[in-house]
Amino acid sequence: MNNQWQQYKHLLNTYVKPALGCTEPISAAYASAIAASMLSQTPEQITVQVSDNLYKNSMGVFVPGTGKIGLPIAAAVGAIAGDPNAGLEVLAKITAEQVEEAQGLIDAGKVIVERTHSSEFIYCHVKAQYQHDIAIVEISGGHTHITKTTLNGKLVFSNNSCSPTNASHICDDIDISIQGIYDYAMGADFADIAFILDAAKLNSHLADEGLKHAYGLQVGRTIEKNIQSGFMAADLNNTIVMRTSAASDARMGGATLPAMSNYGSGNQGIAATIPVVMIAKHYQVSDEQLARALILSHLGAIYIKQHYPPLSAFCGNTVTSAAAAMAMVYLANGNYEQSCYAIQNVLSDCSGMVCDGAKSTCAMKVKTSTSSAITAFMLAMNDAHAFDQGIIARDIETSIRNIGKLVTNGMANTDATIINIMSA
Repeated sequence: MNNQWQQYKHLLNTYVKPALGCTEPISAAYASAIAASMLSQTPEQITVQVSDNLYKNSMGVFVPGTGKIGLPIAAAVGAIAGDPNAGLEVLAKITAEQVEEAQGLIDAGKVIVERTHSSEFIYCHVKAQYQHDIAIVEISGGHTHITKTTLNGKLVFSNNSCSPTNASHICDDIDISIQGIYDYAMGADFADIAFILDAAKLNSHLADEGLKHAYGLQVGRTIEKNIQSGFMAADLNNTIVMRTSAASDARMGGATLPAMSNYGSGNQGIAATIPVVMIAKHYQVSDEQLARALILSHLGAIYIKQHYPPLSAFCGNTVTSAAAAMAMVYLANGNYEQSCYAIQNVLSDCSGMVCDGAKSTCAMKVKTSTSSAITAFMLAMNDAHAFDQGIIARDIETSIRNIGKLVTNGMANTDATIINIMSA
């Protein structure tokens, strides 16, 4: 494998990871678990300070295994029962008794959560105290990127290196483009990319879970119910939207199953995976073809998203579904040019969808972007595509840069306004 493709594989290994629960509250749970592990006993008091965007994405989402919402329970149960060595799966082994103990700490007023100003979009500072011992853990730039730990004022660990999720930096030294991604997905040895099939397994399990049990708004189950009643057709389009939405329902509703995340987002990992898996089944392709499609979808999403901040007022499902549409074209024996058409079509459709925090309604936004991906794919296969219209340029790379400018330069005030509305 040449150096360029090795860099592509490294990006995938870094940014496509299993994650249990929404990654923003899980970041606080992880920091709390690390801090607690530095003390001789379970903390008696926990203070959590987070950036505005991490706060926004934690206000309305269920913490897996708890049946409860928000940063206080995430931090408390992380400190009491979290596995400091498990990264984004820090809460995988918590019990009901431990959740009750965590709630008791909250009820006693011993868990304090505050917003704090930070130049990083992802920032979490946890102070855990037991008697006279105080452990501090700072996460900055990435959900599990620890930059500093101290114990009783003495530095234990420091890492000021660039975070793995700093937008606009991760690809600076990599020769990467949609064309490069396409060449890699088509040309890499199957053995070198087969690892991406784990995304299909994990996220398909989440879809099954979301259809079996009532989570969140039950978007997927509602579609299923209406298919069964005859109100909606049992066609491929509706089935794709149903299963993708159901996976998000489960994800945001606190299911104790991990998602294969993409660039720090479980929902975007779902949007990059489930529609591609369903199209692969429709065309009865091989595992190798599915793997190549998932490489297109996941790496394409990472590449587009690194053009703007990792947390913003922009719903990242739009660009993730754009990459998924590209993968669908490949599975239908479309060509590279048509793959670019598919991306352009999604970006022209739902780039106005805002992010107003992680919560059950994210399943509806996943539904919206997935529906757009299906339409974009169909149009692309008919050689129909958007270009030279609005923010969509004639060529794909300029369109992607335009999306980056829109989010980075144009949506900062929108983000601040959303956060102010939510925290009023």
